[in-house]
Amino acid sequence: MILIVLKVKIKPEKREDWLAGIKEYTDNVRSEPGNVSFDFYESGTTPNEFAIVETFRDGDAGSAHVQTEHAQNFFPFMSTVVAERPKINYQDLEGEAWNDMAEVTPQ
Repeated sequence: MILIVLKVKIKPEKREDWLAGIKEYTDNVRSEPGNVSFDFYESGTTPNEFAIVETFRDGDAGSAHVQTEHAQNFFPFMSTVVAERPKINYQDLEGEAWNDMAEVTPQ
């Protein structure tokens, strides 16, 4: 399983462009056969800072992802809206993408 977390700071004046672009990209990535999940979140404390959390079935699915037309189009677009180079945490892990959290049970 591949887990990728990106931290992205967006130029304030490019916020609406970013939101439209990441929404379309999210829909495209979620349609990939090797994608397990793809979500983006805005920081609750830092305006225009976003986290992207994506998981892929395996390394082959992750490699196929970056070769898709939508990824090849999104990366140059992303360069036009970011305030600084995004930070990435890339993990190639054994096991399932998501497991139940042991410490919390709904009551």
